[in-house]
Amino acid sequence: MSGHSHWAGIKHKKAVADAKRAGIFTKVARLVTLAAKEGGGDPTTNFKLRLAIDQARSVNMPNINIDRAIKRGTRELKDQAAIEEIVYEAMGPGNISMLVKVATDNKNRTLSEIRNAIEKSGGKMVPAGSFKHLFKNVGVIYINTATKNADEIELKAIDTGALDTIFQGEFLQIYTEPKDLKKIKEVLEKENINIDNAGLIFTPLDPINIDSDTKFDYEKLLEKLDELDDVQEIYDNL
Repeated sequence: MSGHSHWAGIKHKKAVADAKRAGIFTKVARLVTLAAKEGGGDPTTNFKLRLAIDQARSVNMPNINIDRAIKRGTRELKDQAAIEEIVYEAMGPGNISMLVKVATDNKNRTLSEIRNAIEKSGGKMVPAGSFKHLFKNVGVIYINTATKNADEIELKAIDTGALDTIFQGEFLQIYTEPKDLKKIKEVLEKENINIDNAGLIFTPLDPINIDSDTKFDYEKLLEKLDELDDVQEIYDNL
């Protein structure tokens, strides 16, 4: 599987300064809120919420923050503005196709911030539906294999129905059909395999190559987008 998913970036930011930690908490709290809004506040019956809570705990979010985010999603905190999920589509530097998933309580503000960052990089926003067909929705599980038997984990995942596995640094990425994500995650957990992150992402059907100058410009754009609290995930066709 190719393509960049910046969804997993939340996990890798654990060591950042406290000033940035607050921004990470905001992003993850909104993920929890959206999951609770969609499927209810009980993680035993809401798999998406369980995944979001796992993410929150992976960045050491206090339980009180998690509980508040759940209650915001279930509308128990009626003084809080509703959060909604939107996927914006954009063309980045070098004609890179981008999907930017956000969780926002103010669509106008969010769109303005994203458009400003995209256009300053030489890209542009495009109408909904322009690029989404260029991607496939898949499940992904991230496992840090630094202290684990990576080969055994990989074989277990494949035997359970994984589509593909990729090693990236010390992380094993296991790709699944969306409907199989829950099953494969639970099988691995029963084997006492610690999962660092899991969820649904978009991966490109036909990845492209870019030159070093375009890569530099694109990485600067990603940094700008990552700084926005409303931005949850960024996918591209690289």
